Amino acid sequence: MYDGVEFSAGDDVYVKRREDASSDNDEPEEECRVCFKPAGNKIMIECDDCLNGFHLKCSKPPLKAVPEGDWVCYYCTAKKSGKIIEFPEPPKGKKRARTAREKLLSSDLWAARIESLWKEVDGTYWYRARWYIIPEETAPGRQSHNLRRELYRTNDFADTEMESIIRHCNVMTPKEFSNAGNEGDDVFLCEYEYDVQWHNFKRIAEIDSNENDGEGAKDDDEWNSQDESDLVSEEEVEFDDEIKISSLSRPSLAHPLAANSRKGRIYGLQKIGVKKIPEHVRCHKQTDLEKAKATLLLATLPKSLPCRDKEMNEITTFIKGAICDEQCLGRCLYIHGVPGTGKTMSVLAVMRSLNAEVDAGTIRPYCFVEINGLKLASPESIYSVIYEGISGHRVGWKKALHFLNERFSDENKRGKDTRPCILLIDELDLLVTRNQSVLYNILDWPTKPNSKLIVLGIANTMDLPEKLLPRISSRMGIQRLCFGPYNYKQLQEIVSSRLNGINAFEKLAIEFASRKVAAVSGDARRALEICRRAAELADYRKLLVGMADVEAAIKEMFQAPHIQMIRSSSKLSKIFLAAMVHELYKTGMGETTFEKLAMAVSCFCSSNGEIFPGYDTLLKVGCKLGECRILLCEAGTRHKLQKLQLNYPSDDVTFALKESNDLPWLAKFL
Repeated sequence: MYDGVEFSAGDDVYVKRREDASSDNDEPEEECRVCFKPAGNKIMIECDDCLNGFHLKCSKPPLKAVPEGDWVCYYCTAKKSGKIIEFPEPPKGKKRARTAREKLLSSDLWAARIESLWKEVDGTYWYRARWYIIPEETAPGRQSHNLRRELYRTNDFADTEMESIIRHCNVMTPKEFSNAGNEGDDVFLCEYEYDVQWHNFKRIAEIDSNENDGEGAKDDDEWNSQDESDLVSEEEVEFDDEIKISSLSRPSLAHPLAANSRKGRIYGLQKIGVKKIPEHVRCHKQTDLEKAKATLLLATLPKSLPCRDKEMNEITTFIKGAICDEQCLGRCLYIHGVPGTGKTMSVLAVMRSLNAEVDAGTIRPYCFVEINGLKLASPESIYSVIYEGISGHRVGWKKALHFLNERFSDENKRGKDTRPCILLIDELDLLVTRNQSVLYNILDWPTKPNSKLIVLGIANTMDLPEKLLPRISSRMGIQRLCFGPYNYKQLQEIVSSRLNGINAFEKLAIEFASRKVAAVSGDARRALEICRRAAELADYRKLLVGMADVEAAIKEMFQAPHIQMIRSSSKLSKIFLAAMVHELYKTGMGETTFEKLAMAVSCFCSSNGEIFPGYDTLLKVGCKLGECRILLCEAGTRHKLQKLQLNYPSDDVTFALKESNDLPWLAKFL
């Protein structure tokens, strides 16, 4: 017994995520999502999509009895059909209370299984918790087959005080969950165990049976159910043998869509959405500067892409005109522009909006294959990637080329798959070979009758079609779309849209960074990097990011690395370099000897109150600068007649040393 409630090993409980979360102890009764009144004595039905509760009379249309099977509310049905509809707002003065189930599924609570209980000598009660996690907290993220109430059991344990427990919940097996009736709102499904180290999945039933029987699970025939020996090239035999050998030494899984236990390698999973969740520690509330640094990361996907509406509309019109045509004739669109202008991100945003229209049934389904030229081992390997994206089979590039030629040339070879195919090739210029056959084959397929292939090529080179053979440029350069560099207003809007709702930057600071980048390149990535670095500098002072922080970040960003290295070097290294510049100016030669340089350093030190370190120490400093490639040293024995030369222009060294705060007297010798 603890706090009037009985707990025992094997119980599933809600656990506080923050020590100061007093509101987590509240246990509000679930309310109707329309009238915001509790169930009381009336029957409520739960939507299988959004998990909101509704009175029978509040649903649209009103229900007289609970329907059999799955039931989806009017609001979720409308959203799936593409309609913009919102849930009713609560009455004024009333705040909608969230249940423990809602907090758990939104990562505001934890769920755990009690493994053991004990009492410490100071009288406090502790328990050993085995954590559950929601699908968003795994590496692959939530999948299309995950249920809304599904959890994963982990192999992560922690010793925690009993004060962190809120109350019981009920985590069931699939059989128990399917037979559950009116068990309340705190019911969840758990079928798999998730390894937090290797990021793989195992069925809990298989783990339990292995522990009981002391034997490994039987090999799963589903992994080898399809004979694809005729589709595997010679270079893939070694990889297949490795998989067969490893499958004998480990239990395989029974679910074809689950990840195997091959040390973190995931097969058959489609990454739909991954939410980064902190480890199982007491997390602190992020400051505005920390939020700004996170949202300004280049890897962070923005909610919307501003300033490219015109280009995105042209891409949408091009794709819809191709796939909505009854014959679906193949087409090619060449997209070019300087780096950092949102070419790839705009195309992917268009594809996401088209996917929503496909789900709503307004346009016909299609197959989408995305390829980045930087990830290809050779230009010819693109054939294998395209064929694998269309058919799901991996073959050598020669067989893939043969199959693709048949598919796009002969309609009868297509089989049951009659969907049009959209092929996105980023870094298209990397596919150029000596005879340019790879580009010719890819751009020739859309010209075939009934090929149903749409090619979107992206590159930074504006005149790439003109550099290619006429037979390729005639197929590639018909339709083009140019992404121009961003101006400062567009860059300011891009940065501000990411920082929406975060009070971390002064408005003038964002404008200053945008103007600087627009004057140089118009690269949005550079603007985001500068603002993020400015946020890091301001985080030390815990103040808003101002123009001084942006200016410091710009200096770091736009100055050459060797200048930064010279400025951050030791005092003796700076004196050594200043003496060398002075000696080169005096003699007019491009090189000098170590003996002359040591004499100049000695004069500098004696005239400015510095201690001369000696020849041995000075020789070590010269060797260190040579290792950093700031100096070029003559090969051979290190002696006083060894010749030295600057590896960079003397003007750069002068610029780096003129404003030295620790050695202000160097300026008079430069």
